[in-house]
Amino acid sequence: MNMRIGSIHVVVIMSLGLLSSCGEQGEGPIVPPPPAPAEYADKHMPADWWGDAQKLEEGRKLFVGETNPDVNCASCHGKDGKPVKAGATDFRNPERMKLYSDSVWFWRISEGVLNTKMKGWKSKLSEEDRWKLVLYERNFGLAGKTWNEEKKQWGDAGTK
Repeated sequence: MNMRIGSIHVVVIMSLGLLSSCGEQGEGPIVPPPPAPAEYADKHMPADWWGDAQKLEEGRKLFVGETNPDVNCASCHGKDGKPVKAGATDFRNPERMKLYSDSVWFWRISEGVLNTKMKGWKSKLSEEDRWKLVLYERNFGLAGKTWNEEKKQWGDAGTK
């Protein structure tokens, strides 16, 4: 094989490898998560928290490890919701995140996610702190949205 053709093959193969590594890290196709188990299914964000700037800031501090050094969500999910570790959920993707009810999100933070590196945090965080994380994390992909339990979907804040 001539050297020029061999070089072209190498460049094409390397380019394909770079292209395939772009995009969401290990998230795969967008599919709904399993429903929250019974012990979490009826848990919901306290209604008056959705617009609470102080609770949101407390959630940010938890997320980046300022409040509790044992808990640093940003170490995997990135300070801006863009994963920095393979397999971590990209919180900036509204098409994916709108499939997570507030109770499912709370459950996953509390108990972790089977067959992933995401561990449960209920032993390190109070229930209130776990809700603060839901409040903060939804802002990456669902800013201005609140969970509407009647409609079972995310909706604009202030609408029923």
